[in-house]
Amino acid sequence: MPSYIITCRPDASKEEVAAAKKTAVEQGGTIGHEYELLKGFSVSFPDGTVNTLSQHPSIASVDADQVVSTHCAKHSAHRDAAMRCLVRPLRAVQPTATFVSKRHCSRPCLRSPHLRLSLSTAPHHEHAREHQPPPPPPPPPHPISHGKEPPPLRDQDISRLAEEPVHQLRLADLVKHGWPPLSEEALLQSANFSLELIPIRLARRLQALRSLPYIVVSNPHVRQIYGNYRHSLRSLLPLWRRRAEGAVATLDDEIAFTESLADLVATHQNTIPFLAQGFLECRKYISPAHVTAFLDEHLRARIGTRLIAEQHIALHLSSRPFERKSDTGPSPAASSLDSAPTGQPPPSYIGIIDTQLRPAQTIDSCAGFVADICELNYGVRPEWRIDGEPGTTFAYVPMHLEYIVTELLKNAFRAVVEGNMSREPIVITIAPEPPNRLRPERPLGPDNDGIIGDGNSPAAILPLDENAPGVTIRIRDRGGGISPEVLPNIWSYSFTTFSDAAQASTDDGGFGSDGLDIISSANNGGSSIAGLGYGLPLSRAYAEFFGGGIDVQSLYGWGTDVYLRLKGVGSIGDSNK
Repeated sequence: MPSYIITCRPDASKEEVAAAKKTAVEQGGTIGHEYELLKGFSVSFPDGTVNTLSQHPSIASVDADQVVSTHCAKHSAHRDAAMRCLVRPLRAVQPTATFVSKRHCSRPCLRSPHLRLSLSTAPHHEHAREHQPPPPPPPPPHPISHGKEPPPLRDQDISRLAEEPVHQLRLADLVKHGWPPLSEEALLQSANFSLELIPIRLARRLQALRSLPYIVVSNPHVRQIYGNYRHSLRSLLPLWRRRAEGAVATLDDEIAFTESLADLVATHQNTIPFLAQGFLECRKYISPAHVTAFLDEHLRARIGTRLIAEQHIALHLSSRPFERKSDTGPSPAASSLDSAPTGQPPPSYIGIIDTQLRPAQTIDSCAGFVADICELNYGVRPEWRIDGEPGTTFAYVPMHLEYIVTELLKNAFRAVVEGNMSREPIVITIAPEPPNRLRPERPLGPDNDGIIGDGNSPAAILPLDENAPGVTIRIRDRGGGISPEVLPNIWSYSFTTFSDAAQASTDDGGFGSDGLDIISSANNGGSSIAGLGYGLPLSRAYAEFFGGGIDVQSLYGWGTDVYLRLKGVGSIGDSNK
């Protein structure tokens, strides 16, 4: 259903605007949002409808709805250059991106493709109800065994591998190989470390999917996810079996293995929206409690698997091993990567981890983005204020922080707008934890599929600093708080206070979504789980992954305080460079 933004003449009266809307309705359109600041409205027409709104005397312009990215073009070039292979195999990388420092941007911009805004007024719940066939499966990866087709994956292989212990992943594991560019030895160690962990996690996810009711696994979306996991495990299993003898022993092996990781990341790009759609269609056959338990475990495990793969890919690209020419000339595998992007990431980055991440800058960027959406859809722009210690920095994954902060601010901004309290600023307080404060480590059970690594085993890696300082962020709004009926359900997947009203509005021919609900809530290559109630529980999963958490304190009738605690990796000294 095509959607258009109608802009009336600046001097158009209310009567003329109303006449333009009437003409749009008479021509078969359905009015969506009305924009007071722009003096216009949005309208959608059924497919194939021809309209003549551009000829109306009170209308200045008729523009097709577009997709607006929150990226700064120059700033996102760093992310594109470092992680281009995450959306397609490394062999297809084109030499078009270079690393660009953050200071080249005119304003702080988001660094990841987490956040996409669709200005279309088409209801997202319509997509949730309609059955859409899954896209064709991705192409097979470049075989890591240098041309040999991996053997078929047997059920006993999955069961045996799923019984292996799962390593407790920490931020320190991701930075332990040192600062890029890595030496050849360190790069091979990173590859073998990733190979040790990923196949076990894939096998455990396959076992979990097989434990679902048969009718649920038969759903096309869930079945697609199951097939993706089998595809990825099959490509990595032969190499995993040779891990004891150093399966990734040469740079050629490392390059081929990195290509397989790139294929894995691209294959599982749409895992979250596919599972959301599948469980939505099967909600009659599985209880909400079962769905929440499964997704809580599955999505946390997915965070770990994706982090391991993305970190090694980023280290690979920043180390450029294929440029080290041997005496006999470049290897065949190296020649396939000659078109990889050039340049180096900012000096504070180790892979995808920013060791000097400044939360205040990320918060300000996310708040500005959400405020723009509020102004576009509600005609008001809530204010925000950052206090505490805005100069705080710590080592963390910027993509995770961006996603969490955007979800929390989206809820706060909507609350103050709908509660007619937009003049009251949202106060974000940043409080770093004292670096010498002792605190016990807490297990990360959900991330590790309920298994905690053996601290006496060689694979168990201690953090660089047991007293690693973290950051606590408080977001306080005067939006009226959360009602007692809603509060117990906020951590349930697929629960959203907006769904019922949106469903009724859509059934009446209206448009149930607004700008805040059509923000894509995941890094999924354009697919969206927006409006399906995954934002807050998924934010908590990201926060708890490395020992943090989210706590919500609501004073019903007044406002809400949300406390976000994030644990960093601690100080990374020169010894690791």
